[in-house]
Amino acid sequence: MSELRLHAKKCFDGEAYLDDKVLTLSDGKLVAIDGDTARADICLDGLLVPGFVDLQVNGGGGELFNANPSPDGVKTMLAAHAQFGTTAMLPTVITDKVEVMAQAAETVARLLTAGTPGLVGIHFEGPHLSAAKKGAHSQGFIREISPAEWQIYRRKDLGQIILTLAPETVAAEDIRTLVSLGIKVCLGHSNAGYQCVKLALAAGADGFTHLYNAMSPLQGREPGMVGAALFHDEASCGIIADGFHLDDICGQLALKIKPNDKVFLVTDAMQHVGCQQKEFNFFDRKITLTGGKLTSSTGELAGSALDMATAVKNAHLKMQLPLERALNMASLNPARYINQAQLGRIKVGAAADFVALTPDFKVLSTWIAGQQVFSA
Repeated sequence: MSELRLHAKKCFDGEAYLDDKVLTLSDGKLVAIDGDTARADICLDGLLVPGFVDLQVNGGGGELFNANPSPDGVKTMLAAHAQFGTTAMLPTVITDKVEVMAQAAETVARLLTAGTPGLVGIHFEGPHLSAAKKGAHSQGFIREISPAEWQIYRRKDLGQIILTLAPETVAAEDIRTLVSLGIKVCLGHSNAGYQCVKLALAAGADGFTHLYNAMSPLQGREPGMVGAALFHDEASCGIIADGFHLDDICGQLALKIKPNDKVFLVTDAMQHVGCQQKEFNFFDRKITLTGGKLTSSTGELAGSALDMATAVKNAHLKMQLPLERALNMASLNPARYINQAQLGRIKVGAAADFVALTPDFKVLSTWIAGQQVFSA
């Protein structure tokens, strides 16, 4: 494949800022970095940063993964989020029938086999959750693991699988089995006490889904799941920095307590991202976008209308994080969590996944595997 040379006037590579560097791209990879700007093919404005990695994406571009678990549906989601800098994602199945889970898995397997840029796996958020902390999930689909789900979880053609579960509903030995299959087990939608959470972590669970939301709170005489998430340094936490799912001070508190690489941004985006429609059907309810907030017709928060560029902006400006840390929370940290060493950095040998940002966090261009997939 022919090489392409991009001149980045300013670049953050995941560790440091670089000025006037030329990135040579070939076969989807970054193969060289030099300063010979006279030989550049394209000059990029803005700040070039590693592509964003979103591990919890329910929908986008008018499509909800549950409602349309087809290749076209996933491609629409990928294109919608690429407009906002996401270069790798895990389409997320919300608690549903096992047939929907199986269809979603088959779609992801087909797309991964075809080498679809930007797709790195699948996230099953449920169905093994606590009814007491179900949030917008449908109680009628919450259930224990059955042989049909095990058949899905044992597949080896789905890329990285994340499974969000409530540890009070899944035995520790089953968590060990899931982890032995290469699945990243995240804890969430749970009313478990601290000791139950601790046992799940000892069994191999190592993440928490949308910290603070739909989980037993930190209290003086019971640390709960929130307390366990904050206390255990080895566990990673996703946060939804949309201004509705958690107060900025709560976000700052988590970031003050947790190691730098153990908190990552997720959107938990619904189909509203990347389209103009404000209201969608969601199982037997409706989800409406009002003032940036998504609410189910039964009153709960129901995912978000957040995109990753805005999540970075909020982490930087509202949570008062250094820009470098906010960027890493959107790229390097989630890439590390799913053991994708080629993502989240601008370095020789890494995937050629980049985003060019304006000073006010608008996306100028998005590149996945060395191909420009979006331009403003």
